[in-house]
Amino acid sequence: MRGFCITTDSNSDLPKEYIEKYNTTIIPQYYSFGDTVYGDELNMEPSEFYERMKNGELPKSQANNPAVIEDKFRAILDKDMDIIHIAFSSALSGSYNNVCMVANELREEYPDAKITVVDSLNVCLAESIMYLHAEKMKEQGASYDDIVEKLEDMKNYVNTTFTVNDLFHLQRGGRVSKTTAIVGSTLNLKPFLYVNENGGLTSDGTVRGRKKALRVLVERMVEEIDENTDYSIPVGIVHSLCLEDAEAVAQMVREETKFTEVIINDISPSIGTHAGPLAIGLIHYGKKKKPAK
Repeated sequence: MRGFCITTDSNSDLPKEYIEKYNTTIIPQYYSFGDTVYGDELNMEPSEFYERMKNGELPKSQANNPAVIEDKFRAILDKDMDIIHIAFSSALSGSYNNVCMVANELREEYPDAKITVVDSLNVCLAESIMYLHAEKMKEQGASYDDIVEKLEDMKNYVNTTFTVNDLFHLQRGGRVSKTTAIVGSTLNLKPFLYVNENGGLTSDGTVRGRKKALRVLVERMVEEIDENTDYSIPVGIVHSLCLEDAEAVAQMVREETKFTEVIINDISPSIGTHAGPLAIGLIHYGKKKKPAK
């Protein structure tokens, strides 16, 4: 019987400890400052990336590279291993389609192999939560097909909500108007966005002040859990140069919910280009994801 590998991309923000534990194959997502492209062999520490943004430099994000995807998948297939890949939301990038294209081409070359690309319809540690659950199932002896079936269901219940500190980066990405960005910044408004059921981003109101924004993140999380919530699944908290705030949110989560395991990590630069410094996201398993408004 053929074995199989579970892979994901760098937008998953999968912590290094898990990459090392599972020897995970990561498909890189790219970002650039000027003509210099980062994301594969050339990388930048998140702290440096966000400091450069704070100093006024404006990076750009790029999709993954089909040639790199092919090389990484071929290395797995040549070991007679099948692949389950958990991909960044198709609603936010062409990266999912790139992986599907490569997978289709490789299936012709490796007719005995199975390659499944799961559209996470999500971002950041939401992908990682799915990945870690899949690895846990694999350790417990679950089959390839059982894991794929679980992931396709699970992705509908992983909720992701973000708040950002500066509306400018959302305005630059077309998420809010220039007028809204100027007025919101003047009034110290902190906007919320969530990943909707289709994997896109939906604006979801504002509050005034950073501390209140962090509190509201947790309040909304509490509203999104019920008696069917699986509290054994980790909570994810991602941040861009605001670890102290992330830890404060983690403490509130532990105090106000039954979740006990919290994973904190930096927002990857390819996503951080749109969120900017001091963004923070809270990710958890709960009720079915909300539709777009």
